[in-house]
Amino acid sequence: MTVEIRVQSVKPLRQTFGHIARRFGDKPATRYQEGTYDLQSEVNFHYKPLWDPAHDIYDKRRTAVVMADWYALKDPRQYYYGAWTIARARQQEAADRQLELAQQRDWLRQMAPEGQQQLVQALLPLRHYEWGANTNLCAVAAYGYGTALTQAAAMATMDRLGLAQHLSRLGLLMDGNTGTSLAQAKQQWLEAGAWQGARAAMEAMFVTRDPMELLLAQALVADTLVYALCLRGFEGVWSGPAATGLTMLLDHPLRWHEETSRWVDGVMKTVATESDANRALLQGWAAQWRATWRQALAPLAARVLGDAAGATALDLADAALATRLARLGLGAAPAQNRADTATATNAANAT
Repeated sequence: MTVEIRVQSVKPLRQTFGHIARRFGDKPATRYQEGTYDLQSEVNFHYKPLWDPAHDIYDKRRTAVVMADWYALKDPRQYYYGAWTIARARQQEAADRQLELAQQRDWLRQMAPEGQQQLVQALLPLRHYEWGANTNLCAVAAYGYGTALTQAAAMATMDRLGLAQHLSRLGLLMDGNTGTSLAQAKQQWLEAGAWQGARAAMEAMFVTRDPMELLLAQALVADTLVYALCLRGFEGVWSGPAATGLTMLLDHPLRWHEETSRWVDGVMKTVATESDANRALLQGWAAQWRATWRQALAPLAARVLGDAAGATALDLADAALATRLARLGLGAAPAQNRADTATATNAANAT
C-alpha cells in the first residue's frame, strides 16, 4: 500500500486587516502596526463631554500642535502591549536580583547615619516625583490624539509607578521594612524648603491642559534635569562600602530613562519637523519649563552638595538638557517665538 502525501498551499484572501492594508498595502504587517495604526476613534461619538462641551471626547484641538498624521508619532521601540510587558518583565527580574543582593549584603543598613539621612533627604522623595509623573502621563494618554502617542504614554504611566515602587523598596531595605524612612521622605517632600520648588513645578504641570506641552515638560525637560541631577549629580554624596551598592540599585531607573528617551525624542523631533509653527511652540515650551525646573531644583542642589558644588551639578544637568534640545532642533527660542507660543497655547485652551 502506497501513501501519497500531497501539500496544497492556500493563498489567503488578504494579508492583514483592512485599515492596515489601506495605509501600508495588502502585505503582512508587524504586531506593532496591527496594534497601533488607525485605532483612534474618530466618528460616531454619542455625546459631548459634559465637563468640556467645547471638545469631542477625542479631539485634536486639545493641543496647539498641528499634525497632518498623528500616527507619524510612532514609537521607535515598536512597543505594543505584548512587547512592552515582555521587556519590562525582563528588566524587573534584573532589578529584583540587584535588590536581593543588596538585601543579602545588607548594604543600605550598613550606611553611616549621615549617608542614610542624605538618602532620605535627597533621593527617597523622588518616589513622589514619580507619582506626579504618573499623573501627568495619564493626562497625556487621556487627552492626546492617536494610538501611536497615547498607548506609549499609557505604558509610561505604569513605568512611573514601577519606579516609585523601586525607590520605596530602597527605603524599606534601609530601615528594615519598618517604613520610617518613607514617612520621613514624605515629610521632606511636603515640608522641606529644598523640595518645595520641585513640588510647585510638579503641581504647575498638573494644571497644564495641552497634552503635548505636558509631555514635553515632564518627559523631556523635567526628567532630564531631575535624573541628571539627583541620580547622577548626587553620587558623590554617598560614601563608604554601601555607595557602590546604591549606585548599582540606581542603574535600573537610569537605564529606563535612557530607553524611554528614545520614544520622547522621536515624538518631539517628528513634531518639530512637521512645521515651523510646531517647532516654535516646542521651543517656547522648552525654554519656559527649562527655566522653571532649573529654578525649582537649585535649592535642592545647594542643600545636598553645598552652594558651589550644587550650582556646578545643576549646570551639568542643564548642559545635558541643552545638548538634548539642540539634537532635536529645539534650542533656545527667540523672544518673539515665546510670545507666539503663549498666544497659541492660550488660544488652544480657550477653544
